[in-house]
Order: sequence, then structure tokens, then C-alpha cells
Amino acid sequence: MSWSRHGDGDGRRGYHHGNLREALVRAALDLIAQKGPAGFTFADAARWAGVSSAAPYRHFRDRDALLADVARRGFELFEAALSRAWDDGRPDPYRAFENVGRAYLHFARNEPAYYSAMFEAGVALDADAGLREAANRAFEVVRRASETLCAHLPADKRPPALMMSLHVWAMSHGVASLFARGDAGRRALPMAPEELLEAGVLIYLRGLGLIAQPQPPSE
Repeated sequence: MSWSRHGDGDGRRGYHHGNLREALVRAALDLIAQKGPAGFTFADAARWAGVSSAAPYRHFRDRDALLADVARRGFELFEAALSRAWDDGRPDPYRAFENVGRAYLHFARNEPAYYSAMFEAGVALDADAGLREAANRAFEVVRRASETLCAHLPADKRPPALMMSLHVWAMSHGVASLFARGDAGRRALPMAPEELLEAGVLIYLRGLGLIAQPQPPSE
């Protein structure tokens, strides 16, 4: 589910169901979708949720703590999406690797508020008890996929799986952040973002020797 502004005329959801923490998280997601992670205050989140400016302190130390909680939840959803796409390397490791890249772009496009909280809010990974762990688990999906692909090469020719996973993560993040996001930050591109990422990853994997170079046609 992607987050955007919903509710009554002034955009406030209102706090009616008794779960203040969840109301504040939803308010933060709505505000991020509208104004970006730096575009609202802790008091704005309280007002959007329909509670007093003092009420959020029952659950969050400050605005950064609220954003950290949002980011942690985002990484948990992100890790689940990447894991489903990898599917333990099925139907084959290379195709599953492509699926992980598509899932990365899909998440950026369909969960822009979470994506922004995760990567653009500037929240320290240690600001929430589970944030670093959730972020690491998401990255580990890419690392496992890289290790599986590397295993197809002789041991003395395998690239470091950590290096490879960092390169692929950076490439995926760049394409997602520039061309596949679901908000006004998306740049125009004369092709599908998935095509751009797949082409980049293909060139990269060929350079590592993980995919055979195309042979010139025989004369």
C-alpha cells in the first residue's frame, strides 16, 4: 500500500481508535508523502493525527524517533519484498537476481513515503533499537543472491560477494532514487527503469565473468 494524503478537508486523519503510536506513524507517512521527511515538525505529526502536541511524547522521544520507527517498518517491508523476489534462487539464480532488482524498483515506486524515510530522512541507524537490524536484513538478501551467483565461478576467480552486493545495491538504489520513485522526485527516462537496471547489471556481471560475453557473428 502506498501512502498519500487521505482524510477530511484539512488532511487530518483524526485519532479515534485508541492506538496513538499507529496513528502517529500513519500521520508521519502522510506528511512525508506530501512534504518530504524534512518538511514537517513533531507538532505537525500530532496535529495531523488529531492529538495534542504533547501526546506523541508518550511513545516517541522526538521527531527523529518517530522517523526511525517509520524507517524500521519500511525496511521490514522492503526485506520481505526482496526475499519474496529472490525466492531462494528460484527458478534459477540469474532470473531470481533480476527479480530482486525489479522488487527494489517496485518498492521505491509503490512505497515512496517509506522509501524516503529509509534513505532520505538522515536518521541514524542506531536511533531505533531495530532499525540497523532491519536494514541489515534487507541488505543480506542482496548479499545472499550475490554469493549464490559467485558460487558458479571457480573459487580462485570469484569476486568478493560483499563487494558485488554493495555495487549492485548502489546501482539499484541509484536507478530507484532517480527514475523509479513514486513521487515528484522521479526524473524522466526514455525507457523503463527496469530495463536500465537490467542492462547495467548485465554489463556488470559480464565484467565479473559471471555471464558469458556475446560472441561476434561468424563471417
